[in-house]
Amino acid sequence: MTGLRYVYAVCRPFGAPLQAQLKGVAGDPPRLLTHHGLIAVVSHVPEQDFAQEPLHRRLEDLEWLAETARAHQSVIDALTVVTTPLPLRLATVFRDDSGVRVMMEAREDDFRRTLDRLEGRVEWGVKVFVETEAGAEKSGGSEAPARKAVSGRDYLRQRRTRMRATEDTWKQTEEFADELHAALSGYAEDSRLHAPQNPALSGVSGRNVLNAAYLVPRSHSEKFVEMVDRTKGETKADSPAIRVELTGPWAAYSFAGEEIAGEASGAGDAAAGEGA
Repeated sequence: MTGLRYVYAVCRPFGAPLQAQLKGVAGDPPRLLTHHGLIAVVSHVPEQDFAQEPLHRRLEDLEWLAETARAHQSVIDALTVVTTPLPLRLATVFRDDSGVRVMMEAREDDFRRTLDRLEGRVEWGVKVFVETEAGAEKSGGSEAPARKAVSGRDYLRQRRTRMRATEDTWKQTEEFADELHAALSGYAEDSRLHAPQNPALSGVSGRNVLNAAYLVPRSHSEKFVEMVDRTKGETKADSPAIRVELTGPWAAYSFAGEEIAGEASGAGDAAAGEGA
């Protein structure tokens, strides 16, 4: 198969094989490109979609982008099972194997430092949400549905009560999230706070109060998960308006380093620079 080279990640050599039926972006199986003792995991992608100009248009096609992201992530997930990958940004494309090797040489020292730092570690994601309606009811101390106001003054009183209940619930959730983040950060080797998710984009209910990533040694992951699960159970019983979500283990996207992410963000530029 001809075409451009799509690069998923850079790794150190590993002995275990990838899944036999694994497909990458555009349906092409990933393969290993070894250079200077490092491995780039690559596959072929068609120029009509991944050269600079068509790629810029494609990245605005949400359905195509979601399909590409799922294929990219499936390869990263498969790598995470057998090694510690350094994932590159979505749609990192080069004209040919030679272009990939040039990139690897240019960033070789950064790749090695980051791989050393991430070796044997995985990323866990923890999110805290608050369901404001449920929270308002609980903080208001009433399980009964809101009664119909009998006067204008009664309406304003009910409204102030609901606002105070909502503010109390948000404050309680923020304090809970701060304490949880401090506890998990104390256990993890590193942590990152991300911007809260927009519910209109994520489709997840509730207000996102904490959106954090934690770098944890693979050998300590079981205890980390137990800590979060125990918190989830206690929170569900004591504060039903608060919801804790755990995801992972992931490749350490959040800890791969901004310089490497920026260098790897060619997304067609690298290919374009070589005449694709």
